Amino acid sequence: MSTSTATATPAATIRDDRWPKQIKFIVGNEAAERFSYYGMKSILALYITSALMQTKDRATTIIHLFVSVNYFMPLFGAWLSDRLWGRYHTILWISLFYCAGHGVLALSDLFPSTDAKLWCLYAGLGLIAFGSGGIKPCVSAFMGDQFKPEHSHLMRKAYAAFYFSINFGSFFSFIVIPWIASKPAPALAADTGFLDRALWQLKNAGFTGYSWAFAVPGILMALATLIFWLGTKHYVRKPPTRETRTAGFFSVFLTAKRNLGDAGAGLRTAAQVSMLTSVVLPAIIMIGMVFVAFQSKVSGFVKFIGWGSVACVGIWYLLVLVASFMDRVELPDGFWKGAKAKFNDSEISAARSIAPILAVFAFVPAFWALFDQSNSTWVLQGDKMLPFTILGWKIGAEQMQSLNPLLVMILVPVLTWWLYPMSESVGFKVTPLRRMSIGFFLTAFSYVIVGWLQQRLEAKETLSLAWQAVPYIILTAAEVLVSTTGLEFAYTQAAPSMKSTIMSFWLLTVTIGNLLVTTITQLGGGAHGDESVTSGRFYLYAGMTAVVAVLFILVAIRYRYREYVAPPKPEQEVAEAR
Repeated sequence: MSTSTATATPAATIRDDRWPKQIKFIVGNEAAERFSYYGMKSILALYITSALMQTKDRATTIIHLFVSVNYFMPLFGAWLSDRLWGRYHTILWISLFYCAGHGVLALSDLFPSTDAKLWCLYAGLGLIAFGSGGIKPCVSAFMGDQFKPEHSHLMRKAYAAFYFSINFGSFFSFIVIPWIASKPAPALAADTGFLDRALWQLKNAGFTGYSWAFAVPGILMALATLIFWLGTKHYVRKPPTRETRTAGFFSVFLTAKRNLGDAGAGLRTAAQVSMLTSVVLPAIIMIGMVFVAFQSKVSGFVKFIGWGSVACVGIWYLLVLVASFMDRVELPDGFWKGAKAKFNDSEISAARSIAPILAVFAFVPAFWALFDQSNSTWVLQGDKMLPFTILGWKIGAEQMQSLNPLLVMILVPVLTWWLYPMSESVGFKVTPLRRMSIGFFLTAFSYVIVGWLQQRLEAKETLSLAWQAVPYIILTAAEVLVSTTGLEFAYTQAAPSMKSTIMSFWLLTVTIGNLLVTTITQLGGGAHGDESVTSGRFYLYAGMTAVVAVLFILVAIRYRYREYVAPPKPEQEVAEAR
């Protein structure tokens, strides 16, 4: 008698063109959360200088320290999510701290003294930084968890909707929240329309001022949390992993370094330089700059730490440049053979991919140092310019920030679907590093224009705020070329098992960039405390970034691209970075 064995054939995945029900809750949550974050951020600069009577330098330091903490906290949020709570509970519970931060800011007017209001500001911003940063690495990844194989073809569209909701929410927050904060006009013209009259009456009824301007983002954040919670029964919830299945960069690198054995001095030196440029120097820079940022008085010792941190940035760049020209950014086989006894070839190859990417990332903080000033020094400059009217709506310095998300929604499809393909068709290959190089120079050029505008203001000229549209357009184009492209570069060049590690390092470039602003502001402050908004300071940033752009090109031309077959989800990383 013969026995036949049937071989089970997996059934073909049935394509489902309906979006998972829970996606609308996540996208709605993101739009409301981004409205709350950017709405609060839109009014910080003028609130600190006018309501709290702080100097422009102090306002610049506070805002950029807040942003630096906000982009450091994702490391903690990711750890909580992966090791303890899982993504769902991390998002839900940390969102409560986020709401509390807005509440503290909204209630600060209950305290009569400026010092008490300042402490409310620090406490509120601390809670918001913890909340916003803590959920940042979880929300977009949680949305990816909701897609089953039959929905995989819808994932790209879902992330496009997710990214659109970010810019949609931030655009309207930049328009609405500054309007709430502003005082109502003393009287209306006889021909005022019904809508304008209704809004004027609403403001005169008490819906105005900074308390309401901070409360509304808090209400939107509470709404965001509620929207997220309403989808609870529909969510796919993956438990925390608590332990990784593949070796991380540090474990492979340190094992290889410990087992160098009788390796020559050249290889040992290259390993030390790699450790310095990848981890040690960035850590020293951040610690030193955080110390300087928290000092209310800049003593001789504080200046020593500050200038030492700036010097470390110079050493960092010099070592990256030397390693690049000596072809030692990626350590050779002789270094990694010490890890082969403990790790497989795939894990070693993944670890090898990190250092070359970090060499490129080393120059990105200069971009963030300039880009994020569109929410601080640019607003303070715009406050000295004349508002203009468009479609019947008065645009002031704070509303001007709405131009960035509006331009992002326009420029991303224009560049991606028209300019890049057209450049390729005429024989110019727009590689990620070439796009980033152009972006660095555009960033520097935007500050040349801002510096020129500031010179005219310092000469007591009267300027329309509409002039700021020129540097905003240039800087936003630079954002698309550097930020969006940088994430694409990292996603395609990192091994699949290292993508989370690379995303963490990318977010740290935002932290270092903003800390660089706080350090320059603290070290370059004068008697009046307004040096952060001067033509000389803007030109300094332009020159600094132009030099960084040249150094970036020198490293980029020696970079060797890797080929990885990666799942098509770069949109998730783009969303996390906004």
